[in-house]
Amino acid sequence: MSLLEVRNFTVYYGKTKVLTDVSLHVGEKEIVTIIGANGAGKTTTLRAISGLKSLSSGEAYFRGAKITGLPAYKIVRLGISHVPEGRKILAPLSVMENLELGAYLWKDKKEIAGQLDAIFEHFPILKERKNQTAGSLSGGEQQMLAIGRALLNKPTLIMMDEPSMGLSPIMVGEVGRTIKEINRGGISIILVEQNARMALNLANRAYVLETGKLVLEGPAGELNEDERVKNAYLGG
Repeated sequence: MSLLEVRNFTVYYGKTKVLTDVSLHVGEKEIVTIIGANGAGKTTTLRAISGLKSLSSGEAYFRGAKITGLPAYKIVRLGISHVPEGRKILAPLSVMENLELGAYLWKDKKEIAGQLDAIFEHFPILKERKNQTAGSLSGGEQQMLAIGRALLNKPTLIMMDEPSMGLSPIMVGEVGRTIKEINRGGISIILVEQNARMALNLANRAYVLETGKLVLEGPAGELNEDERVKNAYLGG
């Protein structure tokens, strides 16, 4: 059984159809990437899984249980965390306050403290800067904060939307190493990326979205060598 199964997602914004019969699955401890151009429907797919965007039709199942129609907070409680495009940190709050927002569903303070310790091991810079305002961090540090906040929920699945966006090549490499490290800890990941080369190098499997429709899927290594993918997303 797949950890997450998406069946025939169709989504409209107003009268515009942005997803058409999109189906995908994610296995335990797997990294799956969704690549495609701007406007292909990648972000909408994640928002629909998270309960942030209503479906016109289709269903999603997590650990075999239907999650379609659940409010977003209940989907988070089941173990699905979402690192949104643009990070969406709260700039005036401190780093620590931003992190603690990720644990709002948890009441056990010892458990939260243990999770914080684990996150500070992942991201020592966040511990150093825990009392700074989040808005004072660099772009890469803000991305680490957004990922750390998602990890505080103790997820089984993390969905990351464009984590490399706007980062220097060095920080892109750091984000890639972080994604691998999180996955080695047993967490499944859906990675939405315009940086197709990075995404395909990290992922086990890949899906290609074009104008709201899945046009290719398969092992990431195979798609990395596919001429259509090379020409469209990897610079030939």
